[in-house]
Amino acid sequence: MKENGRKQGAISPCAACKLLRRRCAPDCVFAPYFPADEPQKFANVHRVFGASNVNKMLQELPMQQRGDAVSSMVYEANARVRDPVYGCVGAISSLQQQIDVLQTQLALAQAEVVHLRMRQLTNTTPHRHYQGTLSSENSPSSNKIISSQAKSLFSMDMVVDQPNMGESLWSC
Repeated sequence: MKENGRKQGAISPCAACKLLRRRCAPDCVFAPYFPADEPQKFANVHRVFGASNVNKMLQELPMQQRGDAVSSMVYEANARVRDPVYGCVGAISSLQQQIDVLQTQLALAQAEVVHLRMRQLTNTTPHRHYQGTLSSENSPSSNKIISSQAKSLFSMDMVVDQPNMGESLWSC
């Protein structure tokens, strides 16, 4: 049976104590979060934050928040190993740029759909409804037909309401 990543009876050091080459005490603050079978997890955290800083952070937090703090540190440390300058901010910025590009593509596709529907509407509507639209000879009935067709055309369009669509979260 295991208890906090250790075998009962025999004391197996956690990944942190193993890396730091010290004896793992029963009340080791690292043991619940850095089990012996995941040595790379602590190695990256140690490389980025340092064991002493991680120890201080964990000691200052209530027990119920320590797991989330360790998860955040592991995520940031892994991101810093991949990208030492920007870390997870670089990944977030890259994803934000992809969102901006995809939103632009979506807006262009929606505009093209509206354009094609308008062309289809003008091609399928009998020509007599459009005669004299700029003159005073318009009949009220033909305007009603065109208006109802235009309303049905635009009611079918999907609208994506994105505030600040062109702005990036990182362009401050």
